[in-house]
Amino acid sequence: MNKFSESTSKNATSAQYLIIGQGDIGLAVTNTLAKQQKHVTGLARGEKQSYALHEQAHFLQADALKLSAEQIKEMTHIAIVVTPDNYDAENYKNTYLGIAQHIADLESQLPQLKRVVFISSTGVYGQDDGEWIDEAVEPKPAKREGSKYILQAEQVLQQAYGSRAVIIRPSGIYGEERLMRIRQVKEKQLEALPQYDWTNRIMDTDLVTIIAQVLSLSDAEQVRPIYLATDYAPVTSFELTSWLATELNSNPPTLQVSNEDKPMSGKRLHSNIPLDWLQYPDWQSGYAHILKAK
Repeated sequence: MNKFSESTSKNATSAQYLIIGQGDIGLAVTNTLAKQQKHVTGLARGEKQSYALHEQAHFLQADALKLSAEQIKEMTHIAIVVTPDNYDAENYKNTYLGIAQHIADLESQLPQLKRVVFISSTGVYGQDDGEWIDEAVEPKPAKREGSKYILQAEQVLQQAYGSRAVIIRPSGIYGEERLMRIRQVKEKQLEALPQYDWTNRIMDTDLVTIIAQVLSLSDAEQVRPIYLATDYAPVTSFELTSWLATELNSNPPTLQVSNEDKPMSGKRLHSNIPLDWLQYPDWQSGYAHILKAK
């Protein structure tokens, strides 16, 4: 029996967490749970030394599409935190839908499993006229083929696990290493922007907290079937870019000529994340922190 099997056997009655995917977000979730002294295993295709794992975290090198029930049968909580190798429709299908379908197919062989958390995207909402969106709104991923596969992945897990499946849909992720908009302003790569093109944001560290919190909620606590992982302040691209330009002493963006046939675009998301889970409940506090850190 290997070390991983021994440890899982000894702790079969306690919560055991598996984080599928050790990219920036998945690795941070693994390390967060490890720091909380939880029994957590990070799963990735690469070798262990490729990942800066916390010393208390376990590691399983495997392809999530080929996992056997035997390998993960002791797990009580699984989070699927993956991204495709390439951003084309086929890779979305193979990664999101492929892994979700495989975990769904193993349902009858995972008797300890209490919760499956799937990190989806607010891209499943194809609405694009400035609508307000909350968790009750039906997703309509009309534009992107990849978003359709993400929604299908949600559905196969919900069908297999029922109320044990929890969906987290993050909005636009930003952070100290995710600086596209700041870089555009600094480099003056600004195009004319429409006045009312709505966007939504979540700081990467807050998203990690959200995932860890949803995984850690006890059975007695109320777990929502869907979380909209976004802050409390939708913002237009024009307002956000103008604010950044002021803070960086750069040239502000110019307004596009208004389109009377489509005065608004994008969508505005109603966050249903408990406020005390968020260190940065609005984009101003998040970007202020980033600019101060830089």
